[in-house]
Amino acid sequence: MRVAEEEWRGRASAHETRVAAWLGPHLERRARGEAHPVEDFLFSYYGYRPARLAKWHPGADVHLAGADAADFGQDYLATSDGAVLDTAAVLAKRKATIEFVAGLLSATAGRAAQFGCFGLHEWAMVYKTREIRHSAWPMRLEPERIAEVVEERGVRCSHFDAFRFFTPEARPLNVLQPTRDRQAELEQPGCLHANMDLYKWAFKLSPLVGSELVADCFALARDIRTVDMRASPYDLSALGYRPIRIETAEGRAEYAAEQRAFAERARPLRQRLIDSCTWLMAR
Repeated sequence: MRVAEEEWRGRASAHETRVAAWLGPHLERRARGEAHPVEDFLFSYYGYRPARLAKWHPGADVHLAGADAADFGQDYLATSDGAVLDTAAVLAKRKATIEFVAGLLSATAGRAAQFGCFGLHEWAMVYKTREIRHSAWPMRLEPERIAEVVEERGVRCSHFDAFRFFTPEARPLNVLQPTRDRQAELEQPGCLHANMDLYKWAFKLSPLVGSELVADCFALARDIRTVDMRASPYDLSALGYRPIRIETAEGRAEYAAEQRAFAERARPLRQRLIDSCTWLMAR
């Protein structure tokens, strides 16, 4: 597909403006040596450099008229009147990743969504321990009450990358015992972390997928992280975050409603990633 210079430059500019609203405050805090438990999480946890998120890519087999391949990086080829991604070369390096992502996301999409975990994974991460990940911020509840909530409600976490941060005392309380090998077997589309991870799978497919899709997944992950921490036992009211008190019936209902809304937002993004993988594997 050929894209005229005016069109792709407009898309690139729109992407850079959109992403700058997220990156600017993060980079300013980083320069000051500050950390934000919500806004900085996607950068620290996923490790995708801000400069890479800011860089616009059109995706595979998109010929950019009037473009200089050197401006887009080593994965691009110069053409007679522009530039195009060297799709074959990138595919050769990413084949295993594409197959894994396709399999995981297809399995997740085909499973019924579950909405009964109520965000207790964050509670299980601070259960009966003094080693708190976000130690700069206070807890809403005393340690004894946090333990009571975990023990009374039980934990139903299906996501390995959340479960692996549980305290040793909390792991036996989880209904499931997720492992990396069981990831495709257990992940389900109601899980906040599985939906947040769509951002990870999108950037791992870049530049084979367009940057607009990566940014769409980032936007979803950012909103999910906000709810994730609002439902946690941390007190982030000083940052303007109203808690979702999942220790109450009202709070659990609010959390489940947010979870359902995120599942609906995630569904088309997951499908776009699956479709991209399917198309790439068929080339």
